Amino acid sequence: MKLLASTFLALYSFTAMAQTAPAKPEPVEHSFVLHNFHTESGVTLPEAKIVYGTYGHLNAAGDNAVLLPSHYMADMHGYEWLIGPGKALDPTRQFLIATELFGNGRSSSPSNTPEPFHGPRFPVTTIRDNVEAVHELLTRELGVKHLQAVIGFSMGAEQAFQWAVSYPDYMDRIVATSGTAKAYGHGIVRLESEITALTTDEAFKGGDYATEPVKGIQAFSLVWTAWLFSQEWWRQELWRSEEPAGTTFDQVVQKYRTDFIPGADANNLILQMRTWERHDVGSTPGFGGDLQKALGSIKAQVLYMPSATDLYFPVTDARYEAPFIPHCTLLPIPSLWGHPAGAGASPADEKFLNEHIAAFMKGDQVAN
Repeated sequence: MKLLASTFLALYSFTAMAQTAPAKPEPVEHSFVLHNFHTESGVTLPEAKIVYGTYGHLNAAGDNAVLLPSHYMADMHGYEWLIGPGKALDPTRQFLIATELFGNGRSSSPSNTPEPFHGPRFPVTTIRDNVEAVHELLTRELGVKHLQAVIGFSMGAEQAFQWAVSYPDYMDRIVATSGTAKAYGHGIVRLESEITALTTDEAFKGGDYATEPVKGIQAFSLVWTAWLFSQEWWRQELWRSEEPAGTTFDQVVQKYRTDFIPGADANNLILQMRTWERHDVGSTPGFGGDLQKALGSIKAQVLYMPSATDLYFPVTDARYEAPFIPHCTLLPIPSLWGHPAGAGASPADEKFLNEHIAAFMKGDQVAN
């Protein structure tokens, strides 16, 4: 399994990332600190830090920017499948901003925040909290007047939808891959099962552990893995396409159990799951919990690309939401790779995404 350090894409060991290719563009790392940041939970953090990376440069008009919000436990490298020569995004022409969610261990997180908000006392930060913080970053720190697009995979897709609802005039387009505008009941039950698997380890100690609850993290990892790829992916043993010859099924499962998110902190894992499961654009102020009304307010052009075999965000959820969005093209990714198809899990997935996102960014009609 080819691990790509520090991103959730690494957890998927994508074949596409291992292919021989020209030198990939590297982001420049930055951080932005907000003082007295008010969260939706009612807690005010004295300091809230956002780590982010940039590719390219902002033009004089301040309007060549594309926002790439991160997904579960990812860092700024999570969109390399979309950036560079021959791909949909070109840092020689565009200013790409890859932000990192609260709770990933680098941006403000349970693991790196001092008391009284350390560990399990860190407030649950919502997708809207992340959007509001990044809006401050873009407007105050970077001088981005308008976004060409917000492009997001998984929890990044959740953020893309929230951006389109919270700031409908701030971007021309959004692209959402393998993610929805709301976390529905089945997905919440899945996340709660993973939290339960982690926290039942006696070493967890209510989140005040001295050493990481290894058994709990391994249990969490295995439950997560069961949902990661499609059932057909497992039946056809597509994991063989990225493993050395002679690798056994048991060895693959053991790698996912013990090395799924290397170095992850248990409280960070839980925080981002809570962020995920509380997401609902309908609960944005002004919409009274009405998801359909919130989706109907979106002004941006939307390219909605669920994975046809995603078990995290089923394609049926996307088919439910898409008709409520005024300018929406629903284009399922024809893949057996489940959830990570939305981040170029296989060469075919990467090609499909780049071709259609590139056309969408140019304003071309995308067939659905």
